[in-house]
Amino acid sequence: MKQGYIPKERRKKILLLCDDIRVHSGIAHMGRELVMNTAHHYNWVNLGGAVKHPEAGQRFDLSQDTNKQAGIEDSSVMLYPTDGYGNPDLIRQLIQIEKPDALFLITDPRYWAWLFQMENEIRKHCPIVYLNIWDDYPAPLYNETFYESCDALLGISKQTVNINKLVLGPKAEYKIIEYVPHGVNHKVFRPLSEEEKSTKEFLEFKNNIFKGKEFEFVLFFNSRNIRRKQIPDTILAFRHFVDRLPKEQAKKCLFLLHTQPVEEHGTDLNAVIDLLCPEEYCNVYFTGGMFDPERMNWLYNLADAQILLTSNEGWGLSLTEALVVGLPIIANVTGGMQDQMRFIKDGKWMDFDEEFPSNHRGTIKEHGSWAFPVYPTSRSLVGSVPTPYIFDDRCEPEDAADRIEEVYNLGKEGRKQAGDRGREWALGDEAGFTSEKMGNRVIQYVDELFDTWEPREKYEFMLAGDYKKKVLNHKLIY
Repeated sequence: MKQGYIPKERRKKILLLCDDIRVHSGIAHMGRELVMNTAHHYNWVNLGGAVKHPEAGQRFDLSQDTNKQAGIEDSSVMLYPTDGYGNPDLIRQLIQIEKPDALFLITDPRYWAWLFQMENEIRKHCPIVYLNIWDDYPAPLYNETFYESCDALLGISKQTVNINKLVLGPKAEYKIIEYVPHGVNHKVFRPLSEEEKSTKEFLEFKNNIFKGKEFEFVLFFNSRNIRRKQIPDTILAFRHFVDRLPKEQAKKCLFLLHTQPVEEHGTDLNAVIDLLCPEEYCNVYFTGGMFDPERMNWLYNLADAQILLTSNEGWGLSLTEALVVGLPIIANVTGGMQDQMRFIKDGKWMDFDEEFPSNHRGTIKEHGSWAFPVYPTSRSLVGSVPTPYIFDDRCEPEDAADRIEEVYNLGKEGRKQAGDRGREWALGDEAGFTSEKMGNRVIQYVDELFDTWEPREKYEFMLAGDYKKKVLNHKLIY
C-alpha cells in the first residue's frame, strides 16, 4: 500500500484544469504524472482542454487505466474533454455535479483570466490551487490579481516562488507559497543497459534515426520550434563547434533535433540548416515524428548531451528528462533552467529574493558538474499587451559553441561521470525531480491548505480610492 493511502470514499476530490491528461503536451504530461502519483490520496476530475477537442462534451472514466499505471486498486479519475480550457458556465456545472473540494490549475495565467474573475463565487465553495510558473523578470506586477485569486501558489521554479512573493507583497503572508519543481517518471526515463542497447528493436530504431551512420558525439535538442527556443542560434553554435574540429572528427558529430522542422510560431529550420550546415561535415538531423515515452527515452540514450538555449524558459522539461537519463546539460542561464544547473550561493543550492532575483547576469559561477551554463550577453525588455514587459535573455552562439566543445572534450567516460552525478542529484531528496517526489510535495501542501482553508466571505467592503502606481520592488542590477 502506498504511503499516504486513503480509501476512495474518504478522499478529497480535486478538479484539475489543464490539458487533457491523455495527450502529449508538456502540460498534459505534468498533469498526468501528478494524477498518477496522488491518485491513492485524492480523487481527481480532469477538465481536459484541447484545440477543437473532438470529444468535447463527453465524460470518461480513467480509473482502470490509472489503477494499472499507479499500482493501486481503487482510484477515481474522471475526464471531461473540452474545447480550450472551458468557460464559467462549465465550471459552475462541474462544481454542482462533482462537488470538488478544490480547484487545481496548471499553465499560463492568461488562459485563466476568466476563471480568476469568478474567484469570488468559486472560493465560497472550495479553494483554488495554482501550479504556476513565470519565465523571467521584472516581477510581473500585472499578474497581481491572478495570484491574489488563489489560496495556494505552488511555484515550479525557485524564481517563480520569489516572483509570487514579490508580486503579492504583504498579501503573500495569507497564501501557501511553496516550491514544487517538475518531476519526470524516472522508471521510464533512465539509462539503458548495454544489453537493452543490443536488442534488435533498439538497434533498428538507432539505425533509422542515424540514417544508417555511426556517430561518436550526439548533441540532442528536444522542444518546440518557437522563437524563444532560439533554435537557429543553437544550430549556429553547432556549426561553430564543428568548424573547430578536423573535418574527419566533425563528420562523426551529429546535432539531433526532436522538433517540427517548420512552424508558424518559429521558423523554417530546413532553410537555416541549408544555409549554415554543409552536408560534407555538419550533420543536423530531425527525429522525424512523435514518440511514446519509452521511445523518447531511447532518443536520450542515443545522445551524449542535451542543449537548450531558450531566451525565456520557466523550467525546461527536456533538461530534467536528460538529467534523469544521465546526460550533461548545456543551457542558457535564465528562468527555471538555473535550478537544474544547481548554482551554489553561500555554500548552498541557490535561492532568490528581492536583492538577488536571478543569476542571469552571471553573478555566481559555481554550479553542478553536470551543467555547462551559457550566460546571456543581452537582456532586452520586450512585451505585448497582455504581458507588457519581460526580459529576453539571449546568449551568444559562440559562447554556446565553447560549452559544446567543453562537453565534447570530456570524452565518453567523462561525459558519463558528469551525467551520473547529475542523475544522482536529480533523483535525490534535495532536487527531487521525479514525478513521485512531485506528487508527495503536492500532497503535503494541498493537505496543509485543506487543514487551514476557510471559505471566502459572501462579500467584502473595499475602500475605493485613487489608482496607485505599481512600482518595481526588486533590484535591476545584482
